[in-house]
Amino acid sequence: MRTDGWAGAARLARRAVAYEWGMWRSLARWLLRRPYRVAPGAETFGYAGVVQPILGVFIALSTIEIPVLDLILRHTVGWPAVRHVAIGLGVWGVLWMIGLLASLRIHPHVIDDTGLRIRNGVSLDVLIPWTAVDRVEARYRSLPSSRACQYDPDDPTVLNLGAGSQTAVDVVLREPLSVRLPKGPSRPVQEIRLYADNPRALVDRARTHIPAPDPTPPR
Repeated sequence: MRTDGWAGAARLARRAVAYEWGMWRSLARWLLRRPYRVAPGAETFGYAGVVQPILGVFIALSTIEIPVLDLILRHTVGWPAVRHVAIGLGVWGVLWMIGLLASLRIHPHVIDDTGLRIRNGVSLDVLIPWTAVDRVEARYRSLPSSRACQYDPDDPTVLNLGAGSQTAVDVVLREPLSVRLPKGPSRPVQEIRLYADNPRALVDRARTHIPAPDPTPPR
């Protein structure tokens, strides 16, 4: 039991470190305007628009809070070290939120000849090959929670990979498929739903890659 506990803690720590490093790297690339390259002919689709206003508010409020907190501590706490630590944590928090927004922007969904690549910052990267896709449809749906990965409470064969507690695209699969999630492989699912800022454009592009059904009737 103790060995399993340590192993689980180690895996969690590795995921946290990888997430933090990926987010700061995304921030650097975003500031330097160096997006990741995609394959020739591929097209990217953003999904950060639904959460950007909320993050923008938090970033603005946290930025205002830093000088206010400094002013309060300057007149209430006699130790400069406490004030410096508080300011440092405040600056780190603002940069962290900017880095989170950067990770969402610099890791868009991608459609190319291999399939549909669904992403959510540095934490989620799922590739659905076109041979596994039956059809793709645009439809807005609300989710019961804000988690990026969640199974539909009414249908466990549906996996929601949303943003801002929403999905906007339904990807119906030809047969049950298990995909790689941050905590491990998913259960086999028959449908995957995702969010995109422009779902209609994503659906139109995806449909150009979906193989046509075999017209030959079975014998």
